[in-house]
Amino acid sequence: MVGYDPQEKVELTSTEYAVAGGVSGFITRAACNPLDVIKIRFQLQVEPIKKSQHGGKYKSIPQAIVTLFREEGITAFWKGHVPAQLLSLIYGAVQFAVFEQLTKQAWEQLPPEACSSSWKPALHFVCGGLSAMAATCACQPVDVLRTRFSSQGEPKVYHSIPQAVSAMWREGGPRTFYRGLSPTLVQIFPYAGFQFATFAMFTSAWESISDQGGVKTLVCGAGAGVVSKTLVYPLDVVKKRLQVQGFDHARRSFGQVRAYTGLVHCVQCMLREEGTRGLFKGLSPSLLKAACASSLIFFLYEQCCHALRLSHRVYTYR
Repeated sequence: MVGYDPQEKVELTSTEYAVAGGVSGFITRAACNPLDVIKIRFQLQVEPIKKSQHGGKYKSIPQAIVTLFREEGITAFWKGHVPAQLLSLIYGAVQFAVFEQLTKQAWEQLPPEACSSSWKPALHFVCGGLSAMAATCACQPVDVLRTRFSSQGEPKVYHSIPQAVSAMWREGGPRTFYRGLSPTLVQIFPYAGFQFATFAMFTSAWESISDQGGVKTLVCGAGAGVVSKTLVYPLDVVKKRLQVQGFDHARRSFGQVRAYTGLVHCVQCMLREEGTRGLFKGLSPSLLKAACASSLIFFLYEQCCHALRLSHRVYTYR
């Protein structure tokens, strides 16, 4: 179960929740990284999406896969994998540990009716959003690194994490590592909030019909990922555009020559130059990735928590 359950006999510590979140995030990232690379390549294209124009390098998921494989090889689908894994490990650990603590505090401090099943989605929306903001602040520098690595083509600009950190520091100092933080925080609260809230809604609806745990978590997790990603997707595109500013290779590869002064300016430029559909570039691979990632991370997290609780029972029995 995701979130505090007062009926659970074995209560895990914050460290154990962090371990479960970190492990589930690590495995999920390894499985979904190719979809993330494809999504980022679509998001960084600045050409308008029109059938009458063919300026965009990537036009569909199959075509993007073939192009990446032909030009950069199979390793292209795992570009930025090391910083991405570090990101997922930190993010998953912080997010789930904070989420569990927030839901526990809610159960202990709020009136019982505020934590009832009817209010559970609202409670999980707030706790999920706040926990995601905490996790984002903790790993934003790694996210910027991951975006830089994933967006570079050939020849590579960054060949190692230390070299990338050094180059980015010379580029703009510590602020370089927090580019895109504002739209990230604006995006992540509703995204994670809707993700946890819809997961709670879907699981409650499922349990009223059936109680097949593993399948339930996978299906409900996928649905929660698709709904939440669709609702806040334009902010994800804007975040990626801001993160690669000053990255010369991205400009050469994707035609990005404009320097955005901030979130509002970026949105205005995109609407004027690329149209409304520009805010939804890469939506198809993003939804596919969101469904897979959300499904896997909730499932793996529940399994890790179950294994940790089982180890407690075995140790107590001995």
